[in-house]
Amino acid sequence: MARVLVTGAAGFTGRYVVPALADLGHEVHGLVHGADRAAAVAGIAKTHEADLADLDALAKVVEEVQPVHVVHLAAIAFVAHEDIEQMYRSNVVGTRQLLEALSQVHVRPRSVLLASSANIYGNAAAGVLDETATPAPVNDYGVSKLAMEYVAALYRAKLPLTVVRPFNYTGRGQAENFLIPKIVAHARRRAPFIELGNLDVARDFSDVRTVADAYVRLLSAPDAVGGTFNICSGRAVSLGDVVERVQAISGHTMEVRVNPALARPNEVRELYGSAAKLEGAIGPLAAIELDETLRWMLQD
Repeated sequence: MARVLVTGAAGFTGRYVVPALADLGHEVHGLVHGADRAAAVAGIAKTHEADLADLDALAKVVEEVQPVHVVHLAAIAFVAHEDIEQMYRSNVVGTRQLLEALSQVHVRPRSVLLASSANIYGNAAAGVLDETATPAPVNDYGVSKLAMEYVAALYRAKLPLTVVRPFNYTGRGQAENFLIPKIVAHARRRAPFIELGNLDVARDFSDVRTVADAYVRLLSAPDAVGGTFNICSGRAVSLGDVVERVQAISGHTMEVRVNPALARPNEVRELYGSAAKLEGAIGPLAAIELDETLRWMLQD
């Protein structure tokens, strides 16, 4: 059993990573902020409240917990988040404060996993994207995550860092401002129509349980420290195809209205990646087919 600190423990991904760690016998400490502190997350041994911008508060938590492993999930994760300043403050400055606190602790962790994003690749669409693809973000979210990676590079000599770049993933509990939960919610309430943006946008979708499993396994993988890994399925599915799958599984047909206002500027047209490097480090992924994920969400 190891002591693990998970930031953003009460968020969408944290609610799957925490129990996955607890099931392995780890003592999981959750770092939360604001209203999240009251959220009940299965598997947490103790909850700590601190703002990522507050270095002194972070240092106290880190010194108290003295984690063997750290999973840094806390971030603004919605691409179209309206408060750009908050996005950079959370994703870039917050990560730097956490790394600074970890670098000062008396007993440093054996591994620190940082969640970046495949959005750093931007509109690159020349075949399957692997970790050597040149970053070219086209929105503030992607820029903030790439900046986070550059900040992390300043600490590689001090801390055992692993960077993950998850492509799109979904599951029960994800907010409806994300596309698949929005489509699923409309189908579940038998809505007569749904408004969407560009139906030709194609994404590499994974199940949140697959992503959580990959994160947990990377913490103890001997070749993970110092590495950067895509978390992906290797397949792109268009938004229009997702709508068709949801309608077929739910048995509910709804009118799809294309609303230009919902098409994001600088929209990444197609993103899908290679998980070869990841599977080389942790073995085969516990992959879950998209249709199975959609059924699971529709039955929630």
